[in-house]
Amino acid sequence: MKDNILVILLMLAIVSCNEKKTKSSTDNPKTEIMDTQKSYKGTGSITQGLAETKIESLLSSNQKGSRIAAVGEIKSTDGNIWTVPGITNFNTAPKAFDLYNENSSTTPSNLSEVDLDAVPVSEIDTDGEIITGYIFADNYFELYINGKLIAIDPVPFTRFNSNVVKFKVKTPYTIALKLIDWEENLGLGSENNRGKNFHPGDGGFIASFSDGTVTNNKWKAQTFYTAPISDLSCLSEVGEKRLSANCSTDGVDDGTNFYGVHWKIPENSFKADFDDSQWPNATTYTEEVIGVKNKKAYMNFIEKFSGAGAEFIWSTNVVLDNEVIVRFKVE
Repeated sequence: MKDNILVILLMLAIVSCNEKKTKSSTDNPKTEIMDTQKSYKGTGSITQGLAETKIESLLSSNQKGSRIAAVGEIKSTDGNIWTVPGITNFNTAPKAFDLYNENSSTTPSNLSEVDLDAVPVSEIDTDGEIITGYIFADNYFELYINGKLIAIDPVPFTRFNSNVVKFKVKTPYTIALKLIDWEENLGLGSENNRGKNFHPGDGGFIASFSDGTVTNNKWKAQTFYTAPISDLSCLSEVGEKRLSANCSTDGVDDGTNFYGVHWKIPENSFKADFDDSQWPNATTYTEEVIGVKNKKAYMNFIEKFSGAGAEFIWSTNVVLDNEVIVRFKVE
């Protein structure tokens, strides 16, 4: 009898040990992911992996550029659903007038070939002054004046284009733009580039206006979507600054397990009375960093960009920050 009891106890011990081993091998990946997320101490929502494609392309079949501008959705660990690379008004808002756009066969070699009289005027104030603005964005912009959306970029992704806008407004007034660096790998802030399937793209925005307003480090710039992040511990926050300078910007062959960080855009962030005093100032970047020396959409009209004293601006990370809002009050 004692021998039988010992055999039964031995068999139970073996079964218990096997159960522990099976459970451990299954749970380890989840534990590792959770531990990585715990290393992030910021205020953003964390997503991981590819988003689900909801729109195959914002461009219709007869507007195809070199890159398809798809839109997706992804769920974060806190239960929020995020649209990537961002929510836009592309299908409903007026498109900005083409300065240079290969997709529409608008390819002037200089400003003298552009019919500026054909640019429509958006009226903010009936008794205001007509302001002309020249815009180059990598990749997409939505322009608000005193909270009114007056024009959007007609090309969400590349090929690179530039635009001219006109609006009638009284001083003081506030310029605000939503800027998006588009992505091929939805939810992961990356694209097939430089020999890697998952290479981070880079942004950049520059503009000048006929009243002397130019983009520079006096503008405000806040990021709302950062990716791809391979290690969440590289992120930090100092006040309203959302920093990712310590994060890798290297391209990889497989980045499907990388992370994205998202923040909700305040509903009134484009309005004149929005308090952006705690937002970081914009960071400026050289033409060499942005890579525009071979872009005709920029170089053919350089006198209205850097030639007018404007500088390229973005948030603190022009590579990893994919959705940015910039603001400036014209006094």
